[in-house]
Formats: sequence, structure tokens, C-alpha cells
Amino acid sequence: MARTYVITGAGSGIGKATAERLLAQGATVVGVDLKNADVTADLSAPEGRRDAADAAVDAAGGSVDAVIACAGLSGPTALTAAVNYFGVTELLDRIRPALARSEAPRAAVVSSMASLQPNAPKLVDALLADDEEAALAVAEGLAADAETANLIYPSSKRALSRWVRREAAGADWAGAGIPLNAVAPGIVITPMTADLLATPEGAAAVDAVVPMPLNGHQPPESIADLLVWLSGEQNSHMCGQTLYCDGGSDVVLRGDDVWSFADEAVGTALAEAYAKLRA
Repeated sequence: MARTYVITGAGSGIGKATAERLLAQGATVVGVDLKNADVTADLSAPEGRRDAADAAVDAAGGSVDAVIACAGLSGPTALTAAVNYFGVTELLDRIRPALARSEAPRAAVVSSMASLQPNAPKLVDALLADDEEAALAVAEGLAADAETANLIYPSSKRALSRWVRREAAGADWAGAGIPLNAVAPGIVITPMTADLLATPEGAAAVDAVVPMPLNGHQPPESIADLLVWLSGEQNSHMCGQTLYCDGGSDVVLRGDDVWSFADEAVGTALAEAYAKLRA
């Protein structure tokens, strides 16, 4: 039986490429976007998210097999924080009851390798506290200063990947049999990055902060294919992960050891456990 998908940001870029992949497989797709979609919606405000979720579920006939949240902004404005974080988390939470009615429910979101870049901890904390008023106030303060405005985007993606990790193993998601995961692209060739890549100088500036040694800038289909798998029935056990499909940026920036930070804590826990056994 064909699966039914809700895809935000389906009007262009990664969302459009993902919708096209799924439609070619015979799936039913309900696209959500500001334009060129089945459901026209503005995800920058709470009422827009609620209306989008409700309309998408109605268009899907009341039951949704998977949600893929691709909608996002990259500009140095408070709007970016609202759409990239709350436009994902609130919409997924509202659609979750419909997802739970599926025999094989799945959810996947688009984060970014920018989640590894410098960010504004105060904004990340406000987003993770689900305090939109406070988060937007912090973001507006960052946007007012050219030296801090560019921290808004990576902060929104850091918070989103942390939200996925925080929520995925809980009762609402894993406990309901719903794998929740994220994909973190590098520089994807879409309308959102067109201006950045329009000149050799711009491309060089991007490459300096987003090194992609494997095949360079990537087409949206490279992310779409991964989202299709994450949201498909084959994905039965991946939980809370952010998969860095980024041409190697994660590896270049974080190196070969992303585990040893926990060694001391693990060693202490083991020592305490052995001490209790000997007592």
C-alpha cells in the first residue's frame, strides 16, 4: 500500500527534490510551503504552524505515514530562528497523533552542518526551552549587530539537532514506534544558496568555512535520497541521530575522535559501579 508523506518546504530545494523522489515511487505527498504546494502556510508563527499541520493531516485523510520537515531560512534575522526551530518542532508535535495511527510512522528533519559552527548559547537555550518570545528577543538582538547576526542560523540548527536527540528516545516518539532523526547537509545547490555561490569569491568564502572534500557542493537529491530512507519502512531502529551528509565537513572540522570527551565520565561511572560490587 502506498505511503502518505507530509513534506514542508516542498516548493523548492531539498523539499521539492524529496517530494519528486517519493512521487516517482508511487507515494502520496502533501506538500506544505508558502507557495507552489498543496497546503499554503507560513511556519514563522504559531497559528500558521497549527493551521499547516491541521490542513496537511486533513489533506492526507487523517493518517500520515511520515513527516519530512525541510522548510527553513538562512538569513541573519529572527525569522530564521522561528521557522528553523519552531516551524519544525511545533508542526511535528501537532502531527504526531496522526503519525501514531500509521503502521510504520517515521519523522525526519533537515538540520545542517552549521550545527557544528559557532553559535549563540543564549539563543540555543531559549529555543530548547520552547520559549519563542524569549528566543525571538535574543535573535533580534543578535540581528541588530553585524558581528553576531550570522550566529542565528547555526544556533537554530544546533537547537534543532539537540531537540531531535532529546526527544527521539522518549515516550512520544520511540515509545510510540516513531523513529525521529535529522540530516545535516553541507552546501546544497538550491535557490537559498544561489547568491552565495554566484561568484568565485563568494564560493571561496563559503568553502573556507564549509570544507567539502568529497565531490564539493551537493545537489538536493543527495539529501532527498537520505530523507526517503529515513522516512521509509526500512528504517526501523535509527533513533535521534543527525546524519552529516556534507561532503566531509564534519570529519574535517571535528577530526577522527568525537568519542573521547566521554571517556572520563564513563571511567568514573565504571569505577563507582565496581566499588559498589566490592562493598
